[in-house]
Amino acid sequence: MAGKKLSRRDRIKKGIRKRVTGSDSRPRLSVFRSNKGIYAQIINDVTGSTIVSASTLSKDFAGSGNKIEQSVAVGKLIAEKAIAAGVKEVVFDRNGYLYHGRIKSLAEGAREGGLVF
Repeated sequence: MAGKKLSRRDRIKKGIRKRVTGSDSRPRLSVFRSNKGIYAQIINDVTGSTIVSASTLSKDFAGSGNKIEQSVAVGKLIAEKAIAAGVKEVVFDRNGYLYHGRIKSLAEGAREGGLVF
């Protein structure tokens, strides 16, 4: 069963990545969700480099509560770091996950923090 879910997510992920790429002016905000935490990276696909990253395991992460509240905090943290690095607009890469729950709350937290996508 787990293999079916992962292969389904990989198929969806490949379809998304055909259309969503990060550039110098609008890098890609990629999200990974695990059972314990959530991770976000802002990536410039032209140079293949990560500009900023944030997660629930970051040293400067100061969130608590349930996973939804932690996702909002990570979204605000990644937005704060991105604006400090000079990035204001991004394209959102949900990485094959459904846009709901923790993924949606991270996106809303990033929008509250000042990112435009």
